[in-house]
Amino acid sequence: MTKQRFGMVLPITLLAYFLILMDNSIIFTSATEIGQSLDLSSSTLSWISNAYTLTFGGFLLLSSRLSDLLGRKRIFLIGLTIFGLSSLLIGLSDNAAFVIALRAIQGLGSSIIAPTTLALMMDNYQGQMRARAIAYYGVTAGIGASLGLLIGASLGLLIGGGLTTLFSWQAGFLINVPLTALLFCLTIRFVPNKAGLKTKIDCIGAILSVIGLAALIDGLTSNQWLLILLAVIVLACFIVFESRQKQPMLPLILFHNRVRAGAYVARMLFMMAMLPYWFFLPQVWQASYHLTALQSGLAFLPLTFVQFVVSLSLGRLTNRFGNQLILLVGEGLLFLGLLWTALSAVASGYWLAFALPMVVIGIGQGLVLAPVTSAGLYQAPDELAGIASGLTNTAHQIGGPIGLSLIVATAGNYRGQVATMAFFTGMAFVVVAAFVVRKVQK
Repeated sequence: MTKQRFGMVLPITLLAYFLILMDNSIIFTSATEIGQSLDLSSSTLSWISNAYTLTFGGFLLLSSRLSDLLGRKRIFLIGLTIFGLSSLLIGLSDNAAFVIALRAIQGLGSSIIAPTTLALMMDNYQGQMRARAIAYYGVTAGIGASLGLLIGASLGLLIGGGLTTLFSWQAGFLINVPLTALLFCLTIRFVPNKAGLKTKIDCIGAILSVIGLAALIDGLTSNQWLLILLAVIVLACFIVFESRQKQPMLPLILFHNRVRAGAYVARMLFMMAMLPYWFFLPQVWQASYHLTALQSGLAFLPLTFVQFVVSLSLGRLTNRFGNQLILLVGEGLLFLGLLWTALSAVASGYWLAFALPMVVIGIGQGLVLAPVTSAGLYQAPDELAGIASGLTNTAHQIGGPIGLSLIVATAGNYRGQVATMAFFTGMAFVVVAAFVVRKVQK
């Protein structure tokens, strides 16, 4: 497909999604410099990332539903405004409390942008064009999720490390401002208006979802099991409440389709497996090979390049072999790549221990991310595209913290390296994901 046939909606949505994912990648590579500049303790520094994650994940379902109710273009512009202004203020601030508060606001903007981008694709493309657009979206999704492993994510780490090394950590946020302004203008000019649904907002459901998701993500991130229990109780109440509403915030009909429901589970398991891999690799490299932030970003390029190449041919592969087989092969390659990494000796060097296994993992990620994203929207009604997209992103957001929290909770009883344990644990999640795909995907 040519750019003219896709029009401007695709580049607008991909750039917007890339931007919010790149922003979070920058935090991982700039954390040391931020902590030194603001004189933060390790626990306080963690809130630079946690505040963003908390509001991003906590408000995803509400933001997704609002895009259905208020119209995609309007809510998308609101998200861009929140994200851009908060980025500007963070870049100009040198007060720790203010920066943390603004990161929470920035996460709110991201919670609006992320699902709305995917919903805009659903609104504006059909058939093969939609499939290809989602494939490109899957490439971009792998970006931030993998801390820069795909085009965007890799650039996220690279830009984050480069700007931190060459300038200051504020530059990583200020770079968002002109890009957000550009996206705002392009959206006004090129994204068509589509009226929202004529229905009231489920306020009680909205409150329960925000409290439940925020508590769950906070509990998982900080390893507070009582908070996790509270979140489970609140979310259970939310589901029961929604099942009795005529106009629910979360229409449970979305789970009635086994392909969609299986996709949400598979997406969560993917992040449970891969986020610990992405999280621990830079630490291993910096400890063993003394890499800088910029070099750590560059070290992910083998995975990024391979995944991008695979994604370009994914449409043809899916048409020929079907979603289920592609997903199963992808899960198998992820398993093999993680196994290779876990069994490799760090002393054998970066290329043999990490780069070559990364090629296998990159192929696996390329075969998994776009198909599982597409499956999350399978036969979803157009009027529910926003909330269906939100469920896909929510599964993505909570999967990573679950995987990390399980590793943190058991690390004290493990005699080997925590990173190696993370790789083996990821293999177990991949096996479960393959079982889910085998049972429910078409």
